[in-house]
Amino acid sequence: MPHIAIISSSVRTGRNSHRVALFFKNYLEQHNLATAEILDLHSYCFPVFEERLRLLPQPSAELVDFAGRVVAADGVIVVTPEYNGGYPASLKNAIDVLYEEWHRKPIAIATVSDGPFGGSQVITSLQFSLWKIRAWTVPAMFPVPKVREAFDEAGVPADKEATEKRAAAFVKELLWCVTAKTMMAGK
Repeated sequence: MPHIAIISSSVRTGRNSHRVALFFKNYLEQHNLATAEILDLHSYCFPVFEERLRLLPQPSAELVDFAGRVVAADGVIVVTPEYNGGYPASLKNAIDVLYEEWHRKPIAIATVSDGPFGGSQVITSLQFSLWKIRAWTVPAMFPVPKVREAFDEAGVPADKEATEKRAAAFVKELLWCVTAKTMMAGK
């Protein structure tokens, strides 16, 4: 069974995107699609990017742990809010501190906003950053508009049937990429 790391990227007080990270963890496990863990950037409290992990003389235990979890994951779901048309500095920081760890890693992007567009403006900039470090961004997206209406604080969707239908297509695409990468690595 594949293992998926879910990056909850907001460190903001009163954050709402974490609701979607909780949903995906529960969804993957309840449907026996993958094992899952949340890599909560709020819990890691990384310092501002100073240098890539491999060049740091004494990286923090949290940074080494984070890198190990990214490497161990078969795929990643990034859950990010849209802040002023972009993604949060906490996510940029976590992406930039690693490099080889992202190489050909299948990554699916879920975007979140309080407004009606579901974080659609953040997708292009995040995809570009991931592309530059040679990550494999999955073509399926999971935008969540009006997140506080769509999910409660425990990650339970207001419209379970519709949300799970969208999640099924999103996760299927990620798992296809995970399987394809595994098959190519075996050749």
